Amino acid sequence: MPRYTVHVRGEWLAVPCLSSTNTIEWLGKEAVRRYMKNKPDNGGFASVEEVKFYIRRCKGLGLLDLDDTVGDALEDNEFVEVVIEGDIMSPDFIPSQPEGVHLYSKYREPEQYISLDGNSLTTEDLVNLGKGLYKIKLTPEAEAKVKQSREVIERIVKEQTVVYGITTGFGKFARTVIPNSKLRELQVNLVRSHSAGVGKPLTPERSRMLLALRINVLAKGYSGISLETLEQVIEAFNASCLPYIPEKGTVGASGDLAPLSHLALGLIGEGKMWSPKSGWADAKYVLEAHGLKPVTLKPKEGLALINGTQMITSLGCEAVERAAAIARQADIIAALTLEVLKGTTRAFDTDIHAVRPHRGQAEVAFRFRSLLDSDHHPSEIAESHRFCDRVQDAYTMRCCPQRGGAGFHACRYLSCKLYFTRVCLNFSLKMVFAERAETISGGNFHGEYPAKALDYLAIGVHELAAISERRIERLCNPSLSELPAFLVTEGGLNSGFMIAHCTAAALVSENKALCHPSSVDSLSTSAATEDHVSMGGWAARKALRVIEHVEQVLAIELLAACQGIEFLRPLRTTTPLEKVYDLVRSVVRPWMKDRFMAPDIEAAHRLLVEQKVWEVAKPYIEKYRREHIPESRPISPTAFSLGSLRMSADVSHDHGHQDDL
Repeated sequence: MPRYTVHVRGEWLAVPCLSSTNTIEWLGKEAVRRYMKNKPDNGGFASVEEVKFYIRRCKGLGLLDLDDTVGDALEDNEFVEVVIEGDIMSPDFIPSQPEGVHLYSKYREPEQYISLDGNSLTTEDLVNLGKGLYKIKLTPEAEAKVKQSREVIERIVKEQTVVYGITTGFGKFARTVIPNSKLRELQVNLVRSHSAGVGKPLTPERSRMLLALRINVLAKGYSGISLETLEQVIEAFNASCLPYIPEKGTVGASGDLAPLSHLALGLIGEGKMWSPKSGWADAKYVLEAHGLKPVTLKPKEGLALINGTQMITSLGCEAVERAAAIARQADIIAALTLEVLKGTTRAFDTDIHAVRPHRGQAEVAFRFRSLLDSDHHPSEIAESHRFCDRVQDAYTMRCCPQRGGAGFHACRYLSCKLYFTRVCLNFSLKMVFAERAETISGGNFHGEYPAKALDYLAIGVHELAAISERRIERLCNPSLSELPAFLVTEGGLNSGFMIAHCTAAALVSENKALCHPSSVDSLSTSAATEDHVSMGGWAARKALRVIEHVEQVLAIELLAACQGIEFLRPLRTTTPLEKVYDLVRSVVRPWMKDRFMAPDIEAAHRLLVEQKVWEVAKPYIEKYRREHIPESRPISPTAFSLGSLRMSADVSHDHGHQDDL
């Protein structure tokens, strides 16, 4: 007998259907009838017949024809939603789909796998897992290690040894010994009580990254989780069954307890879950719809699932990758602005940057040369002011390599990227040592390391927006740009980019507050047992907010620079920058008179998030690099130490002296 899961006013109802010839309207009425039966006041309705409603799929939100039969319109156990006419949803209502539903209605189950061993995951791998491009499987070596560590736990339970978190309570209750008969209940209680987060749920991509990273850590074989349970967790990931994980609630020690508890709560069939097939629904229904059973926790397994810094780290990996992408594209946008403002390229001369041999600074200067070198890419705009009387440009153009390069590329991005890849992604709490047949309580769950790295990353990437906003001001100010005020004709009648610049200024100002390091703060928790914490969860979330603001500011500069080009026509810029201009004009038309601007900013922002600007310019940059070796070399990731986030001593010997970071 087919059965359908129907959402009515915040409740999920299982509705069996005796005949596939029943109509969609019948299904809706039956769901409403069951909903009314559960309510003391019948949900405010006198009868089912008076209820006016429509029905839509949870996946994709497609409306269903009430006259169609369930057999023709629906798959067995499909999730649908009854929307009652006149209802106004509470702002706290969990939607049946997350934001950006149009992206998930196109979800296709991946066919390729990534093998995890707990030692070799990279930031790129994790971001791709978050995008749903791969499934997960364990290596044989990882499976063997997981089995060995579980044997230690079984021995402890059998011998009734007193060990923290296995046969005792947690935190302040560490001295309370729990009888063997209640060890499973102990783990379930741990997960339930620690699921105390608040705020919006993580997006499916971020939940997927968090789950994948937790699997990777468990694959190291130091947590004591059983192979059976770990395989169930992997099955949930591969089916894209993603628990409801509120974004707020972690202080970053003992790890990300609240977020990871919500993760575990869904896996045991409680709380909410999301999948492309179901949208948001009760976890037990989502698992069942995918042919999966809830995890039954064994001794130690609740603690194994929730004790770690995977929320900080997974969000941090996204921050690192997005920061790298926007940093590359910031150079391209700045080069375009330089052309529009008729600046000089002499500030990017090789010899200038050889005198101060900072690899990041040299790389940015090289990119400017690769895009603006008139010997390779003749520019009619540059030629038009070759003999002008201007001596030098403002810092926001002349010092791009020193600020954007030295401040971010070398010191912050590469160090953070290496740190996250080699330390955060592939570390373990190392509590269960199979080779020693014992468990040891330590502090590897503390999030201080990634918190510090992410605070530093936010400060570094913020500079890209700070300098971009000043260039937008120069583009919009006719006394500085020699262009029409606010880049529009008939000024006064039209306001042009006036408020777009205000938006950029607002975002930069907001970033200044967000760049205050969260890791310098601490509050004692758990009755002074956990008396120093990292606040790494906030470090990760605000780093992502800073990066998004940077992307948006640079999107505004990109639009303003392309608009500036319109006033310099018929003159043309260099070939690679003309390609960037053409890309922008493929999604945003020139600004001839005032119009609704927010969609244009969003379209340009999307180009940057999807790295389209980099894709257009990269072939020209790499071709120039090949033709100018050994003048410029790519930054070597091995040139940076992991522990101190500074240049290593070996590198300073290599290049003559320590770089002045």
